[in-house]
Amino acid sequence: MAQVRTDLGDGHAVIDLCEAALEDSHRLVPKVRIMAMQQQAHGVSLTHDRDAVDRLIDEADGLLAQVDDDLPWGNAYRRTPGYLEVQRATCYGRLGLGVEAVSLWGQALDVVPETARRDRGVYLARHATAAAGAGEPDQALEIARTVADIAVETRSAGTLPRSWRPRP
Repeated sequence: MAQVRTDLGDGHAVIDLCEAALEDSHRLVPKVRIMAMQQQAHGVSLTHDRDAVDRLIDEADGLLAQVDDDLPWGNAYRRTPGYLEVQRATCYGRLGLGVEAVSLWGQALDVVPETARRDRGVYLARHATAAAGAGEPDQALEIARTVADIAVETRSAGTLPRSWRPRP
């Protein structure tokens, strides 16, 4: 539900849902705590609280070494190098911190393998949006062209942000 509320731009609901999930955090496995904290970071970004974004992402990062299961669900942080920095960059873009987001995207994308085409396309789309927000339209356009190529290659319109998709 917190992810849905994030997509709807309802930061306060995201925060409430994540706080409820973390209420007895000592009883939760680290993986679930990480998932709730990173989603709460998205919620606080919607309320324009950069300090809380950084605190939550840093705290989640500190738990990564404690995850000790091989269950396939909730393992995006294992599949995606720099996963939590990707989340931070996404939050920074939402906060309107274009310059900081562009810098983080540059670092994060350096470690995402070329073979992870769809993920790379999603991240590049976010990077392009951040570049536009940072007042770098030429850079944004160059990145967006790469995103479009990836979307065609992978046949994944989901790579494109909703605001970029054609309306019916």
